[in-house]
Amino acid sequence: MSASAIEWTDAVWNPVTGCDRVSPGCAHCYALELAPRLRAMHAARGGGKWADAPDGTRASSGPAFGVKLHPNVLEQPLRWRRPRRVFVNSMSDLFHEDVPYQFIAEVFDVMRRCPDHTFQVLTKRPERMQRWLSWESPFRFDEPLPNVWLGVSIENRRFVYRADVLRDTPAAVRFISAEPLLGQLTDAACICCLKPVGHYDLCLDCANNLCVDCGIDEETGEPWGSNPEPYDRYPDHRLSLHRIDWLIVGGESGPRHRPIRPEWVRDLRDAARAAGTPFFFKQWGGRTPKAGGRELDGRTWDEMPEDR
Repeated sequence: MSASAIEWTDAVWNPVTGCDRVSPGCAHCYALELAPRLRAMHAARGGGKWADAPDGTRASSGPAFGVKLHPNVLEQPLRWRRPRRVFVNSMSDLFHEDVPYQFIAEVFDVMRRCPDHTFQVLTKRPERMQRWLSWESPFRFDEPLPNVWLGVSIENRRFVYRADVLRDTPAAVRFISAEPLLGQLTDAACICCLKPVGHYDLCLDCANNLCVDCGIDEETGEPWGSNPEPYDRYPDHRLSLHRIDWLIVGGESGPRHRPIRPEWVRDLRDAARAAGTPFFFKQWGGRTPKAGGRELDGRTWDEMPEDR
């Protein structure tokens, strides 16, 4: 078991490692920074040579670090005696395109066999998660597993549509991780000057900030991703917490961290309180995760789905 310093979980379980960037929240990915350690871990597990995924096949941002399956750690949770919350694939995305459906089914089967643990599955690929749940798997279950929480990452308004996909996905608990929070999610306004902006409008006063809110990669100048379909499906780009059971919010950490604004956090906290959704504020962020502390308006916010 790997104990976790993440405030909202107890342990991490990584039957898959490796990923690639798909949206601005991935720009300073800690897992990518730890890729050399992952290579050493893979070699220690007898995996042989690490093969990087080809650049440019899915993400315009590159580079990728190769997705690797680790079937030898699949049954690790079965050996844990004390019940705990487990973050699944903290170093990857279970629903990455390079993870076969069959292997995802095996991960879910282990979670089914560990009813005393709570498993937290977080993805930036909710469409593939939704497709997998309708797949005719030999491990298919008729009802959502009560100990499996499904969540999506949302960093700015462009990716609010992920919550809508999650809402249409069967799950015992649905949660959102707005971390790193890079813009305001509750109002359609420019993240820099807070002026209202339209569906496809760009804020001409704040062109240097479009990389954060409008999905332009800072390094390449290219858009993140290539599929405009989510824009057409969810044009309002305002986060709704309807049928969302938990909201996590946090700022970015690291030497290149992008700042978070208090009004973004307060707006989400107030929206969560209005919706009756438990609110967890993880950190303000800074050069280190604890640099800015965790207090919001004089207190910590550590609400969990069980508090609802």
